[in-house]
Amino acid sequence: MSERYHPSWEPILKPLLKQDFMRTLSMFVQQERKNSLVFPPENLVFNAFKLTAFEDVKVVILGQDPYHNDGQAHGLSFSVPKGIMLPPSLRNIYAELATDIPGFAIPTSGDLTAWAKQGVLLLNATLTVRAHQAASHQKKGWEEFTDQIIHAVSQKLDNVVFILWGSYAQKKAVLIDAKRHLILKSVHPSPLSVYRGFFGSKHFSKANEYLAAASKPTINWQV
Repeated sequence: MSERYHPSWEPILKPLLKQDFMRTLSMFVQQERKNSLVFPPENLVFNAFKLTAFEDVKVVILGQDPYHNDGQAHGLSFSVPKGIMLPPSLRNIYAELATDIPGFAIPTSGDLTAWAKQGVLLLNATLTVRAHQAASHQKKGWEEFTDQIIHAVSQKLDNVVFILWGSYAQKKAVLIDAKRHLILKSVHPSPLSVYRGFFGSKHFSKANEYLAAASKPTINWQV
């Protein structure tokens, strides 16, 4: 796991990366890359930690798995690089933003780098996947790694908004100190569940209201 990350993550990531389970995970991922196509590319696995400095984290949006189709995954949950067709869940996220944030114009690009640079940690629970095989790298160690990241953000920062969409993400609430942070939950924005409470949840405006009340800069959600 030699990917570079923002220096502010060093006190958290350096000891984590030395743990035995991460050595085992690293060997697994390296072997997978020898035998199969793995997403995202090696230099983008830690992209969320490159683009968002630790002390700047204001919002955490937790995803489950990187996109597993060609060209989609670039190390940010729910995000795809410029020029890639919008996945259904991201289309639904934009549709909710259009009703929640006054003046929000639905973008043609699915690249959420602009969010990451403002302090939105776009974190998948699993950071790699074998091409065209969803969940193929789950339960190999990534979840233990990202659980410790969530816990560290909860313990070391104050007034962070944790956005948990779907039952998988909501299980991570046990890692978060609800007295110090805001936890927002709803169903997942996928087409299978979006009409059961994601639309109308207003998580983006609620996040900004909370940040403003904590005297923190709000997020410009326009991409």
